[in-house]
Amino acid sequence: MEFWRSRSLWITLIVLMGVGLWPVATGSATLREDLFLIFMLIVLASSLNILLGYTGYVNFGHIVFFGLGGYIGFYLMHRHGWGLWPAMAAAGVATAAMALGLGAIILRLRGAYFALATIGINEAVRAFVTNFEPFGGPTGMSLNFAVYDAYGGPARALWLSYGTLLALALLTVGVSFAVKSSKFGLGLMAIREDEDAALVLGVRAPRWKTLAYALSALFPGMVGVLFFFKNGNIEPGDAFRLHLSIETIVMVMLGGQGTVWGPILGAALYERLRGYLLTSPLFKNLHLALAGAFLLLIILFIPAGLIGWLRARFPALRRMLA
Repeated sequence: MEFWRSRSLWITLIVLMGVGLWPVATGSATLREDLFLIFMLIVLASSLNILLGYTGYVNFGHIVFFGLGGYIGFYLMHRHGWGLWPAMAAAGVATAAMALGLGAIILRLRGAYFALATIGINEAVRAFVTNFEPFGGPTGMSLNFAVYDAYGGPARALWLSYGTLLALALLTVGVSFAVKSSKFGLGLMAIREDEDAALVLGVRAPRWKTLAYALSALFPGMVGVLFFFKNGNIEPGDAFRLHLSIETIVMVMLGGQGTVWGPILGAALYERLRGYLLTSPLFKNLHLALAGAFLLLIILFIPAGLIGWLRARFPALRRMLA
């Protein structure tokens, strides 16, 4: 396919791979944990960008796929003894199938109505899981430490989780690039610019935006399994954090929606900023309010995000920063 010959794609993947292998080369557990969170946010932001950036539909409930996928995979490992990778694959397929069914219904809505519906879905799924006894109810589930023996023990399982996450982040970014470079992606961007005009021009908007919604749900479902496997337990409050959906939107907007590099840059910068705010005595209780203010400033002053600003200021970067 044509996109595989893109220099921009390979530069992006090589940079991510180089950064991702840094903790492996140094053996630093602290750096591994820092980058684990950043790569997880890259997966969430890049997958959200498939819907928000390419199609223009603002999804405040993106985290529902992270939480539900985490629960499905955790349940398969906890109750049925599945391995990590089969559980991740099953959870990703399940969340994508759920999004396919939901998308056929809620994507008939547009604008604020769609955004409000996605919030409702997140809260409804959280209420269901909280009262669903096979998933542990309000207390969730915990893994027996003996589970990690199959992966060489807890310490090696942490490195395995990190390596798996790095591979998943590279896959998510590659798929995002492939979508943007395809006829499918052009159709999604036509929907973003003017959905009615796209329909007139022959774009199958209902089908294509539903497929985009399902594809954007695949990767959060998988990374949710990985995150809770690493933690060893899962609870409704941790799995369906609405504020993380809002922060993911900030990441996409900060870096530049509709670009491949935007969610990557936005996730890395926002996580560094959030880390500072959470450890600051002055701002630790205000980081969500500041995130909202930050989003407003981005929309007002740099609506194209940092990547859009860089491409406008330095034209030579346009071919490198997809």
